[in-house]
Amino acid sequence: MRIGVAGIAGRMGRLVADEIVLAGATLSGGTSLEADTPPEGTTLFPTIARLAAVSDAVIDFTHVSTVHGHAAGLAGARTAWILGTTGLSALDQDAVEEAATAIAVIQAANFSPGVNLVLALARQLGAALPADAYDAEIVEMHHRQKVDAPSGTALALGRAVAAGRAVRFEDAAVIGRAGHTGPRPQGGIGFAALRGGQVVGDHTLIFAAGDEQITLTHRALDRRAFARGAVRAALWTAGKAPGRYTMMDVLGMETTA
Repeated sequence: MRIGVAGIAGRMGRLVADEIVLAGATLSGGTSLEADTPPEGTTLFPTIARLAAVSDAVIDFTHVSTVHGHAAGLAGARTAWILGTTGLSALDQDAVEEAATAIAVIQAANFSPGVNLVLALARQLGAALPADAYDAEIVEMHHRQKVDAPSGTALALGRAVAAGRAVRFEDAAVIGRAGHTGPRPQGGIGFAALRGGQVVGDHTLIFAAGDEQITLTHRALDRRAFARGAVRAALWTAGKAPGRYTMMDVLGMETTA
């Protein structure tokens, strides 16, 4: 299988390129910003469309600003899209959904198998622990260079809890607190974001009741977990019909996105 890497000269792009080779697939090449130096021997393409033309799948951990262009280029070439970019707007997501009518798109806030198992548990806990008795709080910490908060994975955890409780995430989310906030709203899903050092990614989901507390934590020790999961997802797209899938589908835990 031929797999390309958008942003191949970046920190994640380099790891993904390594994992493609280790998986026995063909690294078809990549795209890169002019200022970045790609891995030695890599074939660089000037556009995503050119990369897509020689690839069966493209793994993309770039930037939200590239979503519309990548959606069009990959859909036009009928090349599967493994999308790990987070922070998408509603219009960005519309572009992803449109691409999924033509190609297989695997979209995930986090490609670590462990994180996705935690997401499944978060949904189950949300369904089992009533909101009027168990307060849900999510704490995440990442390296000082991370530019968005809360992280995409933290938001995915919150959405999993909301889905388990059959409520709209947008109605339940409490993102950040400052000043005199008043009492905690019943059913709220709270978020706290910490930044410092070179923490790869720590996420903790807390359900706090008056008489007990349940804590679910995932700690990423190496970004290769994300890269390896993304390559696994790319290989999974072989022969798949157009549609938007998730890492849960790749793990055999869901049949629809």
